[in-house]
Amino acid sequence: MAEPLTVYLHFPCFDGVISAVLACEYLERKRGWVTRKIVPVNYSARESWLASPLAKPAVVVDFLFHPDADFWADHHQTTFLAPVLEARVRRLSSPDFLYDAGASSCAEVIWRRAYRTLREPRFRDMVVWARRIDGARYNSVEEAVLGNAPPLRINLSFLRDSSPEYCRFLVESLRSKSMVEVAASQKVDTLYQSARKAIENGQKLFGKAARLEKDGIVVFHVEKNGDAIMSRYAPYLAFPQARYSVGITNTGRGAAITAMRNPWRRIKSVPLGRIFSHYGGGGHQRVASVLVKDTHNAKHTLDSILTDIRNAVNGGELHLKETVTGD
Repeated sequence: MAEPLTVYLHFPCFDGVISAVLACEYLERKRGWVTRKIVPVNYSARESWLASPLAKPAVVVDFLFHPDADFWADHHQTTFLAPVLEARVRRLSSPDFLYDAGASSCAEVIWRRAYRTLREPRFRDMVVWARRIDGARYNSVEEAVLGNAPPLRINLSFLRDSSPEYCRFLVESLRSKSMVEVAASQKVDTLYQSARKAIENGQKLFGKAARLEKDGIVVFHVEKNGDAIMSRYAPYLAFPQARYSVGITNTGRGAAITAMRNPWRRIKSVPLGRIFSHYGGGGHQRVASVLVKDTHNAKHTLDSILTDIRNAVNGGELHLKETVTGD
């Protein structure tokens, strides 16, 4: 492949960053494919994703399948935006299309192919932590919210800087340095310290904006308020006995609706990613989100999602919308 690659990755997301690091290193060492550009993407691009041509040659990791991709890896259940695309991938059975909906992270999907090429222990450590963070496999909710291990510091830093520039800095840095070295850099440490303080403030704010329903679902609506950030695990620090959390966080870009199964409860999750895909979002079985740009529709969308989740929890048939709403 003569032309340098453009790499598209899910961001802000620790697994997305690590997946990009592994893919760049593997493809360069194994095939001589040199990376030219790093392009972060997120689910706000879902509606225009297939209609937008990728810069060729293209690598896509931890994100929706795109027919322009020369190398693609993912683990999300909602990765195929049309049945014909899934059929195409299965028919081609290409060694450059890596997919496992049962994997806890995209990084581990890539690692199965790349580990013989990437022999440094630091890459294996990255895969272990990507699995822990993306699969919510923390030892405790306290570790999830305020943990200070180097990978967790990097992960929390996204809360203070989710810019394309910072994404590129992390991918480029982690290709040549360990997570310990990158987390100790002035840039990451400054962002982490700021994010940690804001999370502590956000936990106080969350306690006033959430309620635990009788069916074990934490419902919340948090307005952005000064220097406060709400951790995705805040519901389980406040209500350890909860089964699920579903709520709205108003941001400068719109209203983010998120849902999660309590990772510290041994219960089988309803298909949150599938449910959210019908509202313009996506995710995994246990975690999902959608950005609603029109904040006036956020409450209605939240109520609809809650109904779908409750129907699934109670064993009822899901009556999901066939049209995307909320954006």
